[in-house]
Amino acid sequence: MGMMMNIMKQVQNAQKRAEAAQKELASLEITGESSGGYVSVTCDGQGKFKSIKIKPEAINPDNPASVDSETIEMLEDLISAAISQANEKASKEMQSKMKQITGGINIPGLSF
Repeated sequence: MGMMMNIMKQVQNAQKRAEAAQKELASLEITGESSGGYVSVTCDGQGKFKSIKIKPEAINPDNPASVDSETIEMLEDLISAAISQANEKASKEMQSKMKQITGGINIPGLSF
């Protein structure tokens, strides 16, 4: 009986550590850049998209001054919306697959 209690405590501790790690990852901001920083994308530590920033040089390298801020903002918004929609669809698909695998049982640390 004591061995079973010890296993249960270990499982509870592992669940708490998994939850803490998930929260920590969700609060991180990780940025990737391309073309020397002309385009940068920020995600959280779980790989979820947060934002995109585009410099005028990425749109018109020969004359970056010709690119107005509204054009850049519109392009960033369009790309952000597409990425967010793809992330949402992927998340729903992952949840569906995990429910099939686990039979609908919620397993802490495997929340998607």
